[in-house]
Amino acid sequence: MKLADLRKLAIRRECRIRFTLRDGLECVMNEHGVAQSPGLRSAPAFNFEQELADARQFRIEPAAAGKDAPQPRAVSREELETMLGSAAEPGARSAAAHDED
Repeated sequence: MKLADLRKLAIRRECRIRFTLRDGLECVMNEHGVAQSPGLRSAPAFNFEQELADARQFRIEPAAAGKDAPQPRAVSREELETMLGSAAEPGARSAAAHDED
């Protein structure tokens, strides 16, 4: 799983995906596909890609607030990877169907 995968999922589902960094800060992939660390005050001494490789727990929350918006939920790395796989399937199927034409 790479940051690009999280970026695609966050954009497609219009959600924010949060995970904790080793030093206790948090990374937020927003609904626009931008990774941010709200507590960061200067240039980071780490790489978000490497931090993602160590992350085991994630929090997914809707970008839009409102009574109809789904509730934020915690997911494991395995659950998130499954979500990433299922999000990639529709595009893969449509590309395969297009190739058969």
